[in-house]
Amino acid sequence: MSTVNVMAKEIAAKIVFYGPGLSGKTTTLKRIYETVKPSLRGELMTLPTEADRTLFFDFLPVRVERVGDYALRLALYTVPGQVFYNATRKLVLQGSDGVVFVADSNPGAEDANRESMANLEENLAEQGIQLDSFPLVIQYNKRDLKNAVPISQMRAVVNRRNVPDFETVAMSGDGVLEAMKAMIRLVIKDLRARKIVPSQKPRPSAPRPELSRDAGSSLESQVMRHLVTKPDAPAAEEPAPVAPPLVKPTIGPVAALAPAALIDQARVAEVAFSNGDFDGCVRAVMETLQRGLAFAGEASVAHQAFLLGLNGRDVLDVWTRAQRGAARIDDASFSLYVLSQLFVRLTQAGLPTPEQ
Repeated sequence: MSTVNVMAKEIAAKIVFYGPGLSGKTTTLKRIYETVKPSLRGELMTLPTEADRTLFFDFLPVRVERVGDYALRLALYTVPGQVFYNATRKLVLQGSDGVVFVADSNPGAEDANRESMANLEENLAEQGIQLDSFPLVIQYNKRDLKNAVPISQMRAVVNRRNVPDFETVAMSGDGVLEAMKAMIRLVIKDLRARKIVPSQKPRPSAPRPELSRDAGSSLESQVMRHLVTKPDAPAAEEPAPVAPPLVKPTIGPVAALAPAALIDQARVAEVAFSNGDFDGCVRAVMETLQRGLAFAGEASVAHQAFLLGLNGRDVLDVWTRAQRGAARIDDASFSLYVLSQLFVRLTQAGLPTPEQ
């Protein structure tokens, strides 16, 4: 499911490359990766196995298009082609905004193409998504084969819905970018239909607290004065309180997103933030992230983050800030933001949130 980062002016969308084993999904993704400027692409992650060249996923964040004032950030995944990895297919497919189906043009791959398309439809249906109304593009790959199956015959097998389709040769890159551009257009159209794209019309905003331009007053101290609960005005003869009272909310916005198993840890982080203990907040967030990422199974932190659809760099950044110590308000705020993203992903995966 796409997410909107208002602060970064960014819309993140997830596209999955689906298809039978060895049809060219990984090679297609590598060709796309090679065409993107290094400054605009993330790290390409591959996990080869004996049975298939991709066990979990290839992850590739790319900034490719602007939607109004927002940049569109794409996370590109491939799924394993082998049938016995179907549980992993389902997890990778979770929260996707579009699918590029890579069909194999080999004469002996007709049944595998048909089974993989049926498997895609079944796995999306389990998530309550009908393939007929879902952004889908088809690549007929390996068209350079001398005995490639005729396009008309392949369309009859995998493109009964008459979605955009392209003849491709992933090894050379022929047709790959054309298919990707068509996928981007469909995703943007779907985002607008679902009203995910923020309106460009200005909306009335709540009054903002004014910050002093005094050189002797730090920005952090000014922000803190607006975070704490202000006590009732004291009588004229009483001195003003020296320190703000501690704020102990029963549940805050981040904890409200937390699965039931993680709500207590989220509350600890929120209370620490409210009380100005930014070091404690970042440490609590780091511990909660470790517990939450563990739901993705045994793997490295980066792999767990990618599998859940999180930005791995953001997760590792929280680790760095926690180890550095002497956290500031921006460190704690960023850590809570990353934690809220984790909670959203876990909820999408089916973990129950606390009853309100």
